Amino acid sequence: MNASLREQLAALAHEQWTGWMTYLFETARDGKNDDGTLTLPAWAVERWERQMATPYANLPEDEKESDRAEANRVLKLIGTEIEWERVLCQVKPF
Repeated sequence: MNASLREQLAALAHEQWTGWMTYLFETARDGKNDDGTLTLPAWAVERWERQMATPYANLPEDEKESDRAEANRVLKLIGTEIEWERVLCQVKPF
């Protein structure tokens, strides 16, 4: 694997994680507790436990679409790398 692609995928993974953490912290009730912990609302815990226990194939379409959007971000990076490799293979040395 190209080191540049690996770095791009790692940056994307971090961006996705950061997005999730931001959402998680925003979902917490009343921000941080006095001791620095977060309290999640029951609806969020129930939803996320259901999602964790559900195979992708059995998710509702709206939840699948959210996962597809994230997969598309990965495919975009890989597709760009593959296209770049094709260009390089077509260039003839002087």
